[in-house]
Amino acid sequence: MANHKSAIKRIRANNSKRLANRYYAKTMRNAIRDIKMVTVKGDAEKKLPSVVSLIDKLSKKGIIHKNKAANLKSGLMKKINTL
Repeated sequence: MANHKSAIKRIRANNSKRLANRYYAKTMRNAIRDIKMVTVKGDAEKKLPSVVSLIDKLSKKGIIHKNKAANLKSGLMKKINTL
């Protein structure tokens, strides 16, 4: 257990940040899953900007790595282009 007041405070802050990061990451995964389930190209193209925007925001905040964001976006583009 932490012995210093600042260490206890960091534990509390880290827990709240961890929960927020998990929420945003799960939201992103759900959005990606939903767009991959679409079978009509037009519908997927309408949803794509919002999902790409979400991925970019998470990358900018540091929740996911920039290369992972690029790989996710690339995979989505490939999936939509094959429809």
